[in-house]
Amino acid sequence: MSMKRTNVYADPEDLAIIKEAAKRRGVSEAEIIRQGIHLAAMANRVWDEPLFSRTFEGSGRTPTKGDVRDAVADAVGREAGSAA
Repeated sequence: MSMKRTNVYADPEDLAIIKEAAKRRGVSEAEIIRQGIHLAAMANRVWDEPLFSRTFEGSGRTPTKGDVRDAVADAVGREAGSAA
């Protein structure tokens, strides 16, 4: 992955914490800053699709392990049948 250089202003206390963490972890300060930027980007990302696109009917009670296994097996069977 190519990277782009940028300049940012940071609080000196934050930079001291980053410097200490980099030394402790054996990585560069830049790597910790890149990880922080990635976390901030992902936390603010707007997803194009909902996390869960399927809904399941239920009885209103907590399903058992067998209920879950059967529901998954039924869904896989339906998808396999529609792909044929």
